[in-house]
Amino acid sequence: MTSDATRAVETEPSAAPRRRWRWIVSGALVAVLVAIAAGTAAFQFGLPWQMREGDHNHVYESEVGSQRYQVHLPPQYDGTARLPVVMAIHGCGMTGYGWNSMKSTTQFNSLADREGFIVVYPTQRIFRSPINCWNSADPREQHRHTGEPALLAGVARQVVQEYDADPARVHVAGASSGAGTAVILGATYPDVFATVTSVAGGEYGLNQVDPDEPDSTSPLYTARQAWAQMGDRARQVPLLVIQGEQDTVVPPLVATRLVAHWTAVSDLVDDGLPNGSLDLVEETVSVPAGNDRHAYTHSTIKAPDGSSIVESYLVQDMGHAWPGPAGDGSYTDHAGPDASEIVWEFAERHPKVSVGH
Repeated sequence: MTSDATRAVETEPSAAPRRRWRWIVSGALVAVLVAIAAGTAAFQFGLPWQMREGDHNHVYESEVGSQRYQVHLPPQYDGTARLPVVMAIHGCGMTGYGWNSMKSTTQFNSLADREGFIVVYPTQRIFRSPINCWNSADPREQHRHTGEPALLAGVARQVVQEYDADPARVHVAGASSGAGTAVILGATYPDVFATVTSVAGGEYGLNQVDPDEPDSTSPLYTARQAWAQMGDRARQVPLLVIQGEQDTVVPPLVATRLVAHWTAVSDLVDDGLPNGSLDLVEETVSVPAGNDRHAYTHSTIKAPDGSSIVESYLVQDMGHAWPGPAGDGSYTDHAGPDASEIVWEFAERHPKVSVGH
């Protein structure tokens, strides 16, 4: 008669196959996780062979966190000439230099090679946003010394130091959520950035504006907050606004508010009062459509000395896009004016002037 112990041994499945199955499952899970990580990295940071001559990847580290970015150096860079810098901040559903990148959308590298400036492409940190947005609508990301503003200003300073760039000619341009972040940088770090460009973006503190009742919050209300962020570093930071008239993601009203908002910021910087003390003059030029190109209106608000406070381009028949004939990406419009050229021309005219000069 078989004992209970013997029957147990005979009927119990072998432990070895179970162990092998656990190893197979664990190995498959690791392989899946590695594939996901590799795919995420390729999406976010591109592939090594996508880098071209002059491209250099970096990581900025600080107590606030880390920020990956790519620098493009033009042929004119020789380590001695102090070149200007343009930081280009991507929008939602984009990256700095990976898939659907700001790098390919703007084609800044080709322009930089011709004109002789350094380009910087920060890319949002992984898992900070479900669709890779910059968090410009989050009040925690709207202050100096913290969050995304501190990281991006740190990147700009690191580029200036490492490549001996010109600190008086560091400019920032953003698209969509990146445009909101660019405006925030203009308010929180006016000592770092000479000019700001917003393509399909909004004012500082836009999250406080009810889309259904925008008039319930005046642009002056958010302008006071932006001015307060500037503190004793306050200066009139020239702003360029580019907006599609058919944009349903960021409606033209947002751009209209941004122009009024930043004009009010400049007025407050002058003497602390919203009193029109700058005696600003507005000029508008309309460019008709033609040769498969959109019509657009270019408006300039400037001081009596001719310096621009705010310039804006309202592009007919354009949606939520970065306009330009050579752009490559999901948010481009080849029939629009060349935004990258416009950004650079605007930046060239506006080096940073120290407060009190």
